[in-house]
Amino acid sequence: MAESEADTPSTPIEFESKYFEFDGVRLPPFCRGKMEEIANFSLRSSDIWIVTYPKSGTSLLQEVVYLVSQGAEPDEIGLMNIDDQLPVLEYPQPGLDIIQELTSPRLIKSHLPYRFLPTAMHNGESKVIYMARNPKDLVVSYYQFHRSLRTMSYRGTFQEFCRRFMNDKLGYGSWFEHVQEFWEHRMDSNVIFLKYEDMYKDLGTLVGQLARFLGVSCDKAQLETMVESCNQLIEQCCNSEALSICRGRVGLWQDIFTVSMNDKFDTVYRQKMGKSDLTFDFGL
Repeated sequence: MAESEADTPSTPIEFESKYFEFDGVRLPPFCRGKMEEIANFSLRSSDIWIVTYPKSGTSLLQEVVYLVSQGAEPDEIGLMNIDDQLPVLEYPQPGLDIIQELTSPRLIKSHLPYRFLPTAMHNGESKVIYMARNPKDLVVSYYQFHRSLRTMSYRGTFQEFCRRFMNDKLGYGSWFEHVQEFWEHRMDSNVIFLKYEDMYKDLGTLVGQLARFLGVSCDKAQLETMVESCNQLIEQCCNSEALSICRGRVGLWQDIFTVSMNDKFDTVYRQKMGKSDLTFDFGL
Protein backbone atom coordinates (compact mmCIF):
# COMPACT_ATOMS: atom_id res chain seq x y z
CA MET A 1 0.00 0.00 0.00
CA ALA A 2 1.39 3.33 -1.06
CA GLU A 3 2.15 6.11 1.38
CA SER A 4 2.54 9.75 0.41
CA GLU A 5 2.12 13.27 1.75
CA ALA A 6 -0.66 15.57 0.61
CA ASP A 7 -0.65 19.31 1.11
CA THR A 8 -3.78 20.46 2.89
CA PRO A 9 -4.27 24.22 2.92
CA SER A 10 -5.98 25.82 5.89
CA THR A 11 -6.33 28.89 3.74
CA PRO A 12 -6.73 28.83 -0.04
CA ILE A 13 -2.93 28.98 -0.25
CA GLU A 14 -1.33 26.97 2.50
CA PHE A 15 -1.91 24.67 5.45
CA GLU A 16 0.64 24.47 8.27
CA SER A 17 0.37 20.69 8.59
CA LYS A 18 0.17 17.90 6.07
CA TYR A 19 -2.19 14.98 5.71
CA PHE A 20 -0.82 11.51 5.31
CA GLU A 21 -2.13 9.76 2.22
CA PHE A 22 -2.55 6.00 2.39
CA ASP A 23 -4.05 3.98 -0.45
CA GLY A 24 -5.59 7.13 -1.85
CA VAL A 25 -7.21 8.20 1.44
CA ARG A 26 -6.15 11.31 3.35
CA LEU A 27 -5.41 10.49 6.97
CA PRO A 28 -4.02 12.53 9.88
CA PRO A 29 -0.21 12.61 10.00
CA PHE A 30 -0.10 10.53 13.19
CA CYS A 31 -1.32 7.52 11.19
CA ARG A 32 1.93 7.44 9.25
CA GLY A 33 3.94 4.27 9.80
CA LYS A 34 1.32 2.41 11.81
CA MET A 35 -1.27 1.24 9.27
CA GLU A 36 0.16 -2.27 9.03
CA GLU A 37 0.22 -2.54 12.82
CA ILE A 38 -3.41 -1.41 12.92
CA ALA A 39 -4.39 -4.03 10.34
CA ASN A 40 -2.75 -6.71 12.49
CA PHE A 41 -4.16 -5.41 15.80
CA SER A 42 -5.41 -8.36 17.89
CA LEU A 43 -9.09 -8.33 18.80
CA ARG A 44 -11.05 -10.02 21.56
CA SER A 45 -14.59 -11.30 21.36
CA SER A 46 -15.52 -9.00 24.25
CA ASP A 47 -14.29 -5.84 22.50
CA ILE A 48 -16.82 -3.10 21.74
CA TRP A 49 -15.82 -0.72 18.95
CA ILE A 50 -17.32 2.66 18.08
CA VAL A 51 -16.48 3.75 14.54
CA THR A 52 -17.52 7.06 12.99
CA TYR A 53 -16.45 9.61 10.45
CA PRO A 54 -15.31 12.65 12.48
CA LYS A 55 -18.07 14.87 13.91
CA SER A 56 -20.75 12.20 13.56
CA GLY A 57 -21.78 12.37 17.20
CA THR A 58 -18.95 10.25 18.57
CA SER A 59 -18.78 11.96 21.97
CA LEU A 60 -22.49 11.53 22.62
CA LEU A 61 -22.56 7.98 21.28
CA GLN A 62 -19.68 6.87 23.50
CA GLU A 63 -21.54 8.07 26.58
CA VAL A 64 -24.70 6.23 25.53
CA VAL A 65 -22.73 3.06 24.77
CA TYR A 66 -20.89 3.27 28.08
CA LEU A 67 -24.17 3.71 29.95
CA VAL A 68 -25.86 0.79 28.18
CA SER A 69 -22.89 -1.61 28.27
CA GLN A 70 -21.59 -0.82 31.75
CA GLY A 71 -24.82 0.03 33.54
CA ALA A 72 -23.42 3.42 34.50
CA GLU A 73 -25.47 6.37 35.70
CA PRO A 74 -25.55 9.70 33.82
CA ASP A 75 -24.16 11.59 36.84
CA GLU A 76 -21.33 9.06 37.12
CA ILE A 77 -20.44 9.52 33.45
CA GLY A 78 -20.55 13.28 33.89
CA LEU A 79 -17.90 13.10 36.60
CA MET A 80 -15.47 10.94 34.65
CA ASN A 81 -13.26 11.62 31.65
CA ILE A 82 -15.05 9.29 29.29
CA ASP A 83 -12.35 9.68 26.63
CA ASP A 84 -9.90 7.92 28.97
CA GLN A 85 -12.25 4.93 29.03
CA LEU A 86 -12.60 4.76 25.24
CA PRO A 87 -9.26 5.45 23.53
CA VAL A 88 -9.00 6.09 19.79
CA LEU A 89 -7.08 3.29 18.06
CA GLU A 90 -5.03 5.45 15.68
CA TYR A 91 -4.33 8.42 17.99
CA PRO A 92 -0.77 8.94 19.29
CA GLN A 93 -2.01 8.63 22.87
CA PRO A 94 -2.29 6.25 24.59
CA GLY A 95 -0.88 4.25 21.66
CA LEU A 96 -1.48 0.81 20.19
CA ASP A 97 0.67 -1.05 22.72
CA ILE A 98 -1.26 0.29 25.69
CA ILE A 99 -4.66 -0.25 24.04
CA GLN A 100 -3.65 -3.81 23.26
CA GLU A 101 -3.07 -4.51 26.95
CA LEU A 102 -6.26 -2.90 28.31
CA THR A 103 -8.42 -5.04 30.57
CA SER A 104 -11.47 -6.68 28.98
CA PRO A 105 -14.03 -5.67 27.97
CA ARG A 106 -12.18 -3.05 25.95
CA LEU A 107 -14.13 -0.12 24.49
CA ILE A 108 -12.23 1.34 21.54
CA LYS A 109 -13.00 4.10 19.05
CA SER A 110 -11.75 4.81 15.55
CA HIS A 111 -12.47 7.15 12.63
CA LEU A 112 -10.74 4.92 10.08
CA PRO A 113 -12.58 3.63 7.01
CA TYR A 114 -13.81 0.04 7.24
CA ARG A 115 -11.08 -1.34 5.00
CA PHE A 116 -8.28 0.06 7.19
CA LEU A 117 -9.60 -1.38 10.46
CA PRO A 118 -8.07 -4.56 11.97
CA THR A 119 -8.40 -7.53 9.65
CA ALA A 120 -9.88 -9.66 12.44
CA MET A 121 -12.84 -7.27 12.54
CA HIS A 122 -13.62 -8.08 8.93
CA ASN A 123 -13.71 -11.73 9.96
CA GLY A 124 -16.46 -11.14 12.50
CA GLU A 125 -14.46 -10.66 15.69
CA SER A 126 -15.61 -8.04 18.23
CA LYS A 127 -18.78 -5.93 18.15
CA VAL A 128 -18.72 -2.82 15.98
CA ILE A 129 -21.09 0.12 16.45
CA TYR A 130 -21.05 2.47 13.48
CA MET A 131 -22.84 5.81 13.57
CA ALA A 132 -23.45 8.05 10.55
CA ARG A 133 -24.70 11.64 10.55
CA ASN A 134 -26.31 13.63 7.78
CA PRO A 135 -23.46 15.24 5.84
CA LYS A 136 -24.76 18.80 5.84
CA ASP A 137 -24.80 19.04 9.64
CA LEU A 138 -21.55 17.11 9.78
CA VAL A 139 -19.62 19.45 7.48
CA VAL A 140 -20.77 22.48 9.50
CA SER A 141 -19.66 20.82 12.74
CA TYR A 142 -16.36 19.71 11.17
CA TYR A 143 -15.70 23.25 9.97
CA GLN A 144 -16.41 24.71 13.42
CA PHE A 145 -14.16 22.06 14.94
CA HIS A 146 -11.30 22.97 12.60
CA ARG A 147 -11.76 26.64 13.39
CA SER A 148 -11.77 26.04 17.16
CA LEU A 149 -8.50 24.11 17.33
CA ARG A 150 -5.27 26.07 17.16
CA THR A 151 -3.44 22.96 15.93
CA MET A 152 -5.68 22.71 12.86
CA SER A 153 -4.89 26.31 11.84
CA TYR A 154 -7.81 26.45 9.43
CA ARG A 155 -8.63 30.04 8.46
CA GLY A 156 -10.47 29.52 5.21
CA THR A 157 -14.15 30.24 4.64
CA PHE A 158 -16.93 27.73 5.18
CA GLN A 159 -17.58 27.72 1.43
CA GLU A 160 -13.97 26.65 0.82
CA PHE A 161 -14.15 24.03 3.55
CA CYS A 162 -17.42 22.64 2.21
CA ARG A 163 -15.89 22.42 -1.26
CA ARG A 164 -13.01 20.39 0.20
CA PHE A 165 -15.52 18.09 1.90
CA MET A 166 -17.42 17.52 -1.35
CA ASN A 167 -14.12 16.80 -3.13
CA ASP A 168 -12.94 14.31 -0.47
CA LYS A 169 -10.02 16.52 0.56
CA LEU A 170 -10.35 16.35 4.37
CA GLY A 171 -8.89 14.09 7.04
CA TYR A 172 -10.15 10.47 6.99
CA GLY A 173 -11.00 10.76 3.33
CA SER A 174 -14.38 10.71 1.64
CA TRP A 175 -17.43 10.81 3.91
CA PHE A 176 -19.43 9.36 1.03
CA GLU A 177 -17.20 6.29 0.79
CA HIS A 178 -16.85 5.99 4.57
CA VAL A 179 -20.59 5.66 5.24
CA GLN A 180 -21.38 3.56 2.17
CA GLU A 181 -18.64 1.09 2.95
CA PHE A 182 -20.06 0.46 6.41
CA TRP A 183 -23.62 0.47 5.06
CA GLU A 184 -22.63 -2.44 2.84
CA HIS A 185 -21.61 -4.34 5.99
CA ARG A 186 -24.66 -3.40 8.07
CA MET A 187 -25.98 -6.97 7.94
CA ASP A 188 -22.72 -8.47 9.25
CA SER A 189 -23.36 -10.28 12.52
CA ASN A 190 -20.79 -8.15 14.38
CA VAL A 191 -21.91 -4.76 13.00
CA ILE A 192 -24.76 -2.41 13.91
CA PHE A 193 -25.34 0.71 11.80
CA LEU A 194 -26.91 3.67 13.62
CA LYS A 195 -27.85 7.20 12.59
CA TYR A 196 -27.12 10.24 14.73
CA GLU A 197 -30.50 11.81 14.06
CA ASP A 198 -32.29 8.82 15.60
CA MET A 199 -30.93 9.78 19.03
CA TYR A 200 -33.25 12.77 18.78
CA LYS A 201 -35.97 11.22 16.65
CA ASP A 202 -36.43 7.77 18.21
CA LEU A 203 -34.08 7.29 21.18
CA GLY A 204 -36.09 4.39 22.62
CA THR A 205 -35.70 2.26 19.51
CA LEU A 206 -32.01 3.11 19.21
CA VAL A 207 -31.25 2.21 22.85
CA GLY A 208 -33.22 -1.04 22.49
CA GLN A 209 -31.22 -1.95 19.37
CA LEU A 210 -27.98 -1.19 21.17
CA ALA A 211 -28.94 -3.24 24.22
CA ARG A 212 -29.85 -6.28 22.10
CA PHE A 213 -26.71 -5.95 20.00
CA LEU A 214 -24.50 -5.76 23.10
CA GLY A 215 -26.28 -8.67 24.76
CA VAL A 216 -27.62 -6.55 27.62
CA SER A 217 -30.76 -8.24 28.97
CA CYS A 218 -33.45 -5.95 30.38
CA ASP A 219 -37.21 -5.97 30.87
CA LYS A 220 -39.51 -3.19 29.72
CA ALA A 221 -39.14 -1.16 32.91
CA GLN A 222 -35.35 -1.46 32.87
CA LEU A 223 -35.25 -0.40 29.21
CA GLU A 224 -37.42 2.63 29.96
CA THR A 225 -35.04 3.61 32.78
CA MET A 226 -32.10 3.16 30.43
CA VAL A 227 -33.74 5.33 27.77
CA GLU A 228 -34.47 8.05 30.32
CA SER A 229 -30.85 7.96 31.47
CA CYS A 230 -29.64 8.24 27.87
CA ASN A 231 -32.02 11.15 27.30
CA GLN A 232 -30.50 12.83 30.33
CA LEU A 233 -27.05 12.37 28.79
CA ILE A 234 -28.22 13.98 25.56
CA GLU A 235 -29.68 16.95 27.40
CA GLN A 236 -26.48 17.38 29.40
CA CYS A 237 -24.41 17.22 26.23
CA CYS A 238 -26.60 19.73 24.37
CA ASN A 239 -26.55 22.14 27.30
CA SER A 240 -22.83 21.84 27.93
CA GLU A 241 -20.45 24.71 27.34
CA ALA A 242 -18.60 22.58 24.81
CA LEU A 243 -21.65 22.68 22.55
CA SER A 244 -22.42 26.36 23.04
CA ILE A 245 -22.15 26.84 19.30
CA CYS A 246 -24.74 24.09 18.78
CA ARG A 247 -22.52 21.70 16.82
CA GLY A 248 -24.76 18.79 17.86
CA ARG A 249 -28.09 20.19 16.69
CA VAL A 250 -30.00 18.44 13.93
CA GLY A 251 -30.67 20.88 11.09
CA LEU A 252 -27.68 23.04 11.96
CA TRP A 253 -26.82 23.40 8.27
CA GLN A 254 -29.96 25.45 7.55
CA ASP A 255 -28.49 28.43 9.41
CA ILE A 256 -25.27 28.43 7.36
CA PHE A 257 -25.83 27.02 3.87
CA THR A 258 -26.76 29.51 1.18
CA VAL A 259 -29.25 28.46 -1.50
CA SER A 260 -26.41 28.19 -4.02
CA MET A 261 -24.26 26.08 -1.67
CA ASN A 262 -27.19 23.80 -0.92
CA ASP A 263 -27.88 23.27 -4.62
CA LYS A 264 -24.23 22.40 -5.28
CA PHE A 265 -24.11 20.09 -2.27
CA ASP A 266 -27.30 18.30 -3.36
CA THR A 267 -25.85 17.76 -6.82
CA VAL A 268 -22.66 16.19 -5.42
CA TYR A 269 -24.70 14.16 -2.93
CA ARG A 270 -26.85 12.69 -5.71
CA GLN A 271 -23.78 11.89 -7.79
CA LYS A 272 -21.96 10.11 -4.97
CA MET A 273 -24.90 8.54 -3.14
CA GLY A 274 -27.30 7.95 -6.02
CA LYS A 275 -26.75 4.21 -6.18
CA SER A 276 -27.11 3.70 -2.42
CA ASP A 277 -30.36 3.10 -0.52
CA LEU A 278 -28.88 4.79 2.56
CA THR A 279 -30.94 7.85 3.47
CA PHE A 280 -30.67 10.61 6.10
CA ASP A 281 -32.87 13.04 7.95
CA PHE A 282 -31.67 16.58 7.24
CA GLY A 283 -34.07 18.11 9.74
CA LEU A 284 -36.51 16.96 12.41
